[in-house]
Amino acid sequence: MSIGGVVNRVRAYGGQFLLLGVLTLVITLLISGVPRVANRLTDQGLREHLAAQSPAQRDFTYTAGQLAGGTGPSDARGAQAETDKLQAAMPPEVRDAVAERWFAADTPFARLTGPDLKVNNLLVDLKLRAAPGVPEAATLVEGRWPDAGRPARGEPVQVALGEHVAGRLRVHAGSQLRLALPSDAGELAPTPVVVVGIFTPKDPADGIWDTVPQLLRAGEPQGDGEPYLAVGLADAGAVDGRAAEGWPLHFTWRYRIGADGVDPQRVGATIDAIERLQRATPEGFALTQGVDIPLREFRDALASARTLLAVIATGVLATLAGLVALAAGLAARRRRSEFALLRARGGGRTIAARRSLAESLLVIPVAGALGWLLGTLVPGAPGSTVPLAAVAAVLVTLALPVAALAVPTGAGRRDLVRLRPTARRLTLEAFLLLLAALAVVLLRRRGLTLGEVDPLLVAVPVLLTIGVTVLVLRVYPWPLRLLSRFTARTRGSVAFLGTARAGRSVVATPLVVVVLAIATAAFCGVVAAGVEASRDRAASRAVPGDALIVGDRLAADTGDQLGRLPGVEAVAAFLDERGQRFARDAGGTDAGAGDTRVLAVDGPALAAVSRKAGRESTVPPALLTGASPGPLPAVVSPAVAADLARAGLDRSAFVAVQGQRYEFRVAATVDSFPLVAGTTERFVVLPLQALPARHTVRAPTGFLLAGDHLDTGELSRVGDEGQRRYLSTGTVTGGAPPRGVQVSTWADTRAQLGGGGANGLLVFGFAAGAAGGVVLGLLAIAFTVLAGARARGQVLSRLRTLGLSRRQWRGLLLVELAPLVGVAVVTGALVGALLPLLLTPLLGLSAFTSGIPVRVAFEPGLVAAVVALGAVALGFAVAVEALNNRRLRLGEVLRLGEES
Repeated sequence: MSIGGVVNRVRAYGGQFLLLGVLTLVITLLISGVPRVANRLTDQGLREHLAAQSPAQRDFTYTAGQLAGGTGPSDARGAQAETDKLQAAMPPEVRDAVAERWFAADTPFARLTGPDLKVNNLLVDLKLRAAPGVPEAATLVEGRWPDAGRPARGEPVQVALGEHVAGRLRVHAGSQLRLALPSDAGELAPTPVVVVGIFTPKDPADGIWDTVPQLLRAGEPQGDGEPYLAVGLADAGAVDGRAAEGWPLHFTWRYRIGADGVDPQRVGATIDAIERLQRATPEGFALTQGVDIPLREFRDALASARTLLAVIATGVLATLAGLVALAAGLAARRRRSEFALLRARGGGRTIAARRSLAESLLVIPVAGALGWLLGTLVPGAPGSTVPLAAVAAVLVTLALPVAALAVPTGAGRRDLVRLRPTARRLTLEAFLLLLAALAVVLLRRRGLTLGEVDPLLVAVPVLLTIGVTVLVLRVYPWPLRLLSRFTARTRGSVAFLGTARAGRSVVATPLVVVVLAIATAAFCGVVAAGVEASRDRAASRAVPGDALIVGDRLAADTGDQLGRLPGVEAVAAFLDERGQRFARDAGGTDAGAGDTRVLAVDGPALAAVSRKAGRESTVPPALLTGASPGPLPAVVSPAVAADLARAGLDRSAFVAVQGQRYEFRVAATVDSFPLVAGTTERFVVLPLQALPARHTVRAPTGFLLAGDHLDTGELSRVGDEGQRRYLSTGTVTGGAPPRGVQVSTWADTRAQLGGGGANGLLVFGFAAGAAGGVVLGLLAIAFTVLAGARARGQVLSRLRTLGLSRRQWRGLLLVELAPLVGVAVVTGALVGALLPLLLTPLLGLSAFTSGIPVRVAFEPGLVAAVVALGAVALGFAVAVEALNNRRLRLGEVLRLGEES
């Protein structure tokens, strides 16, 4: 076998080798490029997930020198030197992820007095803070920054105030004040204070301002007789001077994790490092952090997405492997006469395999390398998939030689005999069915580890698909043969010949490939629909209407004000209180149960809002009742029901709502309730409309609305006015509310569930799997048609010679191909729809649905998609057959001795 001869044969059979080369290129392209896409989406998702977290969940905060004393640093300058030491002691995974850091030294709150405050009758508590970096992050509006160094005895402490703080306290640069700190031995000597500057932040979102209490804003009084709380910026020397006079200091070191500081591939290692860091906190220091919470959330979501992606990738690669086998088999059958001639001339049994191997080595490695190089152009971090690509290229290279060994070299009219399965084949099929059933049982009993490529998990869908296809292959010819007997008694030959040939066709391997491709696409569609529906339910539980307004306490007439806004159709008030305890009697005897969340809702109004908003929210009948004597009917969580039953209080217990104690009984037990987070295990829901009247007026803490085109700005305005009216009326009045109301819409909540984190990877998996399954399914159907094209061409040529018209010819093609295409598409769709019932409970997809279990239900859209795909597939099959017949020139296939 000379190189020139090999090149000539490759050129002669260029179409077949082009097909194998393209399949090889696609396989290595996917193996090289998909991990890069996945890594890029993972990296992007982690950055977005961390950037969306609050400062408290991105900061490591060390504290020392508490007011009760401590063994930490004794002055601000010495404490600032600990900043580098604390970071250097962190594990590398945490230390390298730190993007920003800040230090602050605070004195305790002390009473601030002065002429400007006395004129305005203001009660103020002030703490001094030394915070290096503030002058660089702020702009002076008035005055100057405090001088560096410790002031001499008797000299005033120079402070700078934020613009909002100065405006709230009505002081200015030059204001003379006095600061007095009470102590156990009596009040320390008052310290003179002078305001030397007023500043405003350059960027209010800068992390240096994320301190408690805030440096930029004054804390409003919490009630009558309570002071404003303010922070003044001073130099470290001035703070150390207060410490020298007996003032205790409190030090804070904050280290913020950057949005791109954590390696997505090492999230688990970073979480372990955080745990080690907490255990190794230096003596005298306290560490608080919330970074591990979003990292754990992302890790769980990423593990679920990777597991699902492994299932989808296995389906796609198995389909491509089947297509390679079909292409190699089709090429070997087309060269059957050539191989037979070689054997007749004295060639050995392996002559065909050796010739095919030489030809494959000339094409397949080049195509594989080209596909790999194209995959490297995809943006993203590379994966360690070089060995997998090399194995794939070797297997594809061997596909044609193996097919050449397996193809029969004898002649015969295979279209005129009914092929019966051999005992060997029946045994193999029975073994496959048994293996698939065993794999399913093992997977359900054993479970799996998310985030890892579990061989059993990726094998189950393929084995199950092959097993179902084997059953279909054994069953589907029988109805066709019965139909053929019926059509034999009718006029015309199209229906009879078409059903007879469809019942005798043997397309085992092509049908398996088609079913596998369609099953992969259907699986992606069904699981994606289940995830979307579960997200809808999660959003409806958080906001069971169109908009949700939550505040501290709002005036009772706020609901009427909201109802008059444009677009609002219904309003429901509710009252939410956390950390309440049960009592045995009206006197308040503690029942010994844990803290419980108490929610009082207007049942009929909540039902109306949910109905008009179109949300899946069913209000229990117990919450729809009106006022009646006796205990209130309550809906409780299972944990609360168990505690009350153990204490014998399920028929009568008491709970406080806004300072008033109400008697209730357990009327119903539910696992979840709208407006209650899924992580809340203890809750009690009371009917707000049935609460008995008391001498105090109940103030709602929020409202639920239904309507179209709601203006969130107007909703916030009306809610804030309701809070101010509540604080300015009644027996006890206060100042401005500490914070404004929070307005959430169902649409925004739903969008948050579907964005950020590992959702991009999940969407990519669904889209790639569905599109790839459909495209590869159509390609497999083309192979299925081409596998029997020669035999059909002979039959059509003979029938055309006998007078078959073109219209009858197309009808015969439709009748013959429709059962095959229909069975393949329907079987694939059914397998794809049933696989989620098996796999969804194991994939951990609740990480993408706010903890709501993903339920796979019947989707009417799947039926429409199957019908449309079947029509497209049938049309595609007929078109492929017609093009192939034109290429074969049907008039020439009847020449004597030419079986092909």
